[in-house]
Amino acid sequence: MITINKLNQFYAQSHTLWDLSLEIEPGKCTCIMGRNGVGKTTLAKAIMGLLLVKDGEVMFEGQNICELSSDKRADLGIGYVPQGREIFSQLTVSENLKIGLYGNRNGLKKVPEKIFELFPVLKEMLQRKGGDLSGGQQQQLAIARALCLEPKVLILDEPSEGIQPNIVQQIGGVIDYLTKEEKLTVILVEQKLPFARRHGDNFFIMERGQVAAKGSMDELNDAIVEKFLSV
Repeated sequence: MITINKLNQFYAQSHTLWDLSLEIEPGKCTCIMGRNGVGKTTLAKAIMGLLLVKDGEVMFEGQNICELSSDKRADLGIGYVPQGREIFSQLTVSENLKIGLYGNRNGLKKVPEKIFELFPVLKEMLQRKGGDLSGGQQQQLAIARALCLEPKVLILDEPSEGIQPNIVQQIGGVIDYLTKEEKLTVILVEQKLPFARRHGDNFFIMERGQVAAKGSMDELNDAIVEKFLSV
């Protein structure tokens, strides 16, 4: 569904992605892993069109989308939940969700009831401002807003970061449902190894802006963890 070919990206004089190539399998949860500063979030933003790339290809359903803006990529069916959530704190939960509907590729005008089945707490808080929610509730809102697009691919950047365990567990259950029942393709940028192992189908480990290891999740053995993930 998404194929990255020899992608290069720079921050000023810093070369952050080096001829990066990988392929995202449709209908699966692919984990992008690695230590801090290896380019995981940069890759997620490059796929979404939030960062310019110097050269290379981001292929989505056979089309090179590198020249498309982020909103055009959303129109194609790519949803993105950034690290830190970035909800609109002064808007209500309902208003945040409606913003997600503006980019709905099927012209949907009403928040699907499925959103509230996945995140029932949001239905109870529709008129509460986003900034008044807990961190975990904000993360649920951010994911729900992205799902209002009815995406084909959902990019989640560190969804378990700073979240209370019971909500982390719920988010993991949502990921499982989306991939196994809805056959949605999920790209999960994640540092927490237990969470990645529990919910990921396969993995790519990055080091210095390149893919250092890859495989199915059951191939992520202790030797790989020690070499590329331990701190």
